[in-house]
Amino acid sequence: MKFLSLPVVLALTVGVMVPFVARAEDRPPMISEAARSAVVAMGKSLEAPEFSFKDRTIREYMDRGGQPLHIFHHATIVVRRPDHLAVVLRGDDGTTRIAYDGESLTIYGANLNKYATIPVSGDLGTMLKVAIDRLGVDFPLADFLATSPDKAFLTGVTSGYEVGTVPIDGVPCRHLFFMQPPGIELELWVEKNAAAVPRRLIVTYRSLPGEPRFIAEMWGWNMSARPTDAAFELHVPAGATKIELPPEKKP
Repeated sequence: MKFLSLPVVLALTVGVMVPFVARAEDRPPMISEAARSAVVAMGKSLEAPEFSFKDRTIREYMDRGGQPLHIFHHATIVVRRPDHLAVVLRGDDGTTRIAYDGESLTIYGANLNKYATIPVSGDLGTMLKVAIDRLGVDFPLADFLATSPDKAFLTGVTSGYEVGTVPIDGVPCRHLFFMQPPGIELELWVEKNAAAVPRRLIVTYRSLPGEPRFIAEMWGWNMSARPTDAAFELHVPAGATKIELPPEKKP
C-alpha cells in the first residue's frame, strides 16, 4: 500500500532446522483468510461507480530537532468512476480544493490564492500518479480509489490477521492488522457487514526516525451518491496566481 502526504508545495522467527527453507520471495503471503476476506469485501464496495465520504486525518512528523509534531485535516471526497474526483481539504495548513474531470486536474490553495492545473486523462489511479509526479501532491487514501482497492491495499503486505470486533459509532467493525516490509504496520477497521466500508486506518512507519504515524477516520459513506458534472468543476477565483510547473519528464 502506498502512503504519501498532502498538500501541494506533502519477524524474525527462530525454529527447528528443516531440510529446506524457502526463500522469502517464494513464501506465500501469511494473511489469514478472515483478514483477506474482509479486505476483499471492502474492495467490492469501493468499486462502486459513484460514492462520497468524509475523513479526518492526523499526520505525525518530526521537526528539525526530532520532536514529534502533528497536523490535522478534514476532507470531503466525491468519486465518480472511472475518471472523476473532487476533494475539499481543510486543515492546519489551510484549505485546498482538488478537481479532476477526466481531462484536467486542478488544485487550488485558498490561503495562498494559488493554483496549478495540468491536462491529464485516464482513470483515478493514472491521475493520482500524475499528481504525485508532477505536482508533488499525494492522497493518503489513494488505494481506496484504485481500480481494485483490495489488491491495491494488499500490495506489498506479507502478513495480516483479524484482531477482533469493536464498535465505532455504534457499528460493529472488524479490526485488522497487516505488515508491509520494510517496517510498515497497517491497522484497518472495516464495518462488519456486507458493505465493509473502511472506518479507521493507522499506518505506523517503524523504520523511520521517531516511528511516525498517519491516522485516518472515515465516515458518512454514501454509496448511492449521484454527483453531477458540476461537482467536479473548480472555479478558480479571479486574481489567483497560477503556479508554473516544470516541463513534464520524458519516460
